Amino acid sequence: MIAVQQAAPTPDPLSVPANAPEHCPGTESELAGKADACAGCANQEVCASGQARGPDPALPLVRARMASVKRKILVLSGKGGVGKSTFTAQLGWAFAADEQLQTGIMDVDICGPSIPTILGIASEQVHASSSGWSPVYVQDNLGVMSVGFMLPSSKDAIMWRGPKKNGLISQFLKDVDWGDLDYLVIDTPPGTSDEHLSIVQYLKESGIDGAVVITTPQEVALQDVRREIDFCRKVGIRVLGLVENMSGFVCPNCKNESQIFKPSTGGGRRLAQVMNVEFLGAVPLDPRIGKSADYGVSFLDEYPDSPASMAYLDIIHKIKEILGDA
Repeated sequence: MIAVQQAAPTPDPLSVPANAPEHCPGTESELAGKADACAGCANQEVCASGQARGPDPALPLVRARMASVKRKILVLSGKGGVGKSTFTAQLGWAFAADEQLQTGIMDVDICGPSIPTILGIASEQVHASSSGWSPVYVQDNLGVMSVGFMLPSSKDAIMWRGPKKNGLISQFLKDVDWGDLDYLVIDTPPGTSDEHLSIVQYLKESGIDGAVVITTPQEVALQDVRREIDFCRKVGIRVLGLVENMSGFVCPNCKNESQIFKPSTGGGRRLAQVMNVEFLGAVPLDPRIGKSADYGVSFLDEYPDSPASMAYLDIIHKIKEILGDA
């Protein structure tokens, strides 16, 4: 008779410490600190004692701070270089164009904080007050928080392991005095790793309204974006929709469009169909988008007649409709 080994249950991704070894059973498991994979792990003693099963003491503080934030939106992509930060900035500017709305942008791309440059506030610094850290304001109703404000120089590399990243994200959520916000847009790094698990873990009680997933048309990007959508489903994040960035090149003079990244497998539209998510739209590649990001100005304000601006505004309107805010 052949003995069949029963597969171990898959751990909840949110219960796996950021610095855990491969095959970690998770802090909520009965095997926490006792499994073979736990040997040599820095968390082994704490997990085995059961202390790790208790709630994170930061959660009530995050919940209290986030109580005044109406909408929390993640901007995600499994692939780097697809335009997440640029889209986050345009989304923030578009929300803040309504003077009645208070908008915040939180940059948790800790190793590549580009949001301050894109928004034209790279030289600013964070200030502390009795109510917490104050965001840096682009305009009266658009505040920003990023690790980029805390670096001595823009050339300084950030070389942090998971626990330190986790601690900074916790501080951004519980210690920043965001005030009353209508929208908090959170820019994330590529992948499905430390920063993503941390932001989901801290906001799971406060509620995440959804994620906008960004891709480019070529298959090499779509592969990673499929994994990002799968991540959202595993941790219970609603996918508001998929945006295809750099879907073509728009000539600033003749306005004709050419394909730069060929959608050999159908591009973002086909991926949205296959993964059963909303296709929010395609943004053509206008070279003036990069110029606007370098100079820290709003592309939507500078070039309102660009096909890319029209695409951005159409996508943002769809996001508002999906959230019930249109």
